[in-house]
Amino acid sequence: MSIYVGNLSYDVTQEDLSGIFAEYGTVKRVQVPTDRETGRPRGFAFVEMGTEAEETAAIEALDGAEWMGRDLKVNKAKPKEDRGSFGGNRGGYGGGGGGGRNRY
Repeated sequence: MSIYVGNLSYDVTQEDLSGIFAEYGTVKRVQVPTDRETGRPRGFAFVEMGTEAEETAAIEALDGAEWMGRDLKVNKAKPKEDRGSFGGNRGGYGGGGGGGRNRY
């Protein structure tokens, strides 16, 4: 499982997050998604801790805490939803079967 960390400063780095979460246990991985066009952080991150107990301790301690001038939003990350294809219509444009088109 992983932790969602929101409302982050755009100046935050993986090292910053690793340091603050290390106070609550072993940090296995930190991901700071960046904007594709600008390359700057998007204001949120995901942190994986060594154990469930460490994650719980970090969430309880850091949710709502002020850090780098912002109030953090820290909770269990939700699984990524499958967005499917555009509009959910996998059969192509229109989705009609064409049955009966040329009937008058």
